[in-house]
Amino acid sequence: MTLANRNALKSFSLAPLSAALLASTLAITPAQAQERDEFSVCWSIYAGWMPWAYADVEGVVDKWADEYGISIDVVQVNDYVESINQYTSGNVDGCAMTNMDALTLPAASGVDSTALIVGDYSNGNDGIVLKDNDDLADIEGLDVNLVQFSVSHYLLARALESIGLTERDIETVNSSDADIVGLFSSESTEAVTTWNPQLSAIAEMPDANVVYTSAEIPGEILDLMVVNTQTLAENPELGHALVGAWYEVMEVMANGDEDALTLMADAAGTDLEGYQEQLAATYLYTDPAEALELIESPDLLETMERVAEFSFEHGLLGDMAPNAGVVGIETPSGVFGDESNVRLRFDPSFTQAYLDAQ
Repeated sequence: MTLANRNALKSFSLAPLSAALLASTLAITPAQAQERDEFSVCWSIYAGWMPWAYADVEGVVDKWADEYGISIDVVQVNDYVESINQYTSGNVDGCAMTNMDALTLPAASGVDSTALIVGDYSNGNDGIVLKDNDDLADIEGLDVNLVQFSVSHYLLARALESIGLTERDIETVNSSDADIVGLFSSESTEAVTTWNPQLSAIAEMPDANVVYTSAEIPGEILDLMVVNTQTLAENPELGHALVGAWYEVMEVMANGDEDALTLMADAAGTDLEGYQEQLAATYLYTDPAEALELIESPDLLETMERVAEFSFEHGLLGDMAPNAGVVGIETPSGVFGDESNVRLRFDPSFTQAYLDAQ
């Protein structure tokens, strides 16, 4: 959903990662199963995750870590999928990822994970573009280029559902996000589903019409900071420090600090204006009370059920998954799926503790 080069993009492609490969790397390391004072989290470039760059460079994370008597290494990983690999293999304790990827990668592969921070949702950063047609209904019968099994694919499925169509009414064509802008300029390409900045570049082309965006499904494509549940339980200081650092930066962003935003823009490979355009299509939960409201809302559980159904239908929960509820998802509103196999948890307690301390 943002940014300047292919490997630094928020690439949601799952195809390169087989369930067997992931399963072979998921044993929790001994270091994760004890009290510790040194931790690491990773992130990749995306509009809603650039606050981690600022929090690292400006010492915000260090300040909060010091307050809790720990140290936290904040690591940028240039490839999004690789950042999740680092998390699932136990090389880092936390990772910035989407709600769908938190379910289909670490959780589906056996890593018990906690969504510690719900940072934002895509509010127009993802979209469907048709060539020479300006109505979503015109997509019927077309080939649609996209990164298969990504949030773009999820967006497409939701768009089709909104007009009474299914994926049987179109043909998906798996395409690299690095190639999709060039593909749209070719005569043979009829439609694409993609994220920013590619979406913006395509939308400016002749005969391009954006017919559906993630703004139509607010709150469904969520961006999180996910932390290993066992590590968090045994070392709650990590959660408190990360949440404190995050919301300190959120206050800076809510105040429109252009120096801070410019630093984030530079780290994202764009300028202030370009980053502000990306933020305009990203609904940041700068107010922790609002983030808490989302986490505690029944809407979150409904969203995750929908994500699980999509993931199951597309084989993303494993070839042997019997149903969409094979992996339990716990929110304050309840559990979807197998209560004996909860692997993804939305925990409001750390955000609540931050609010209580203010």
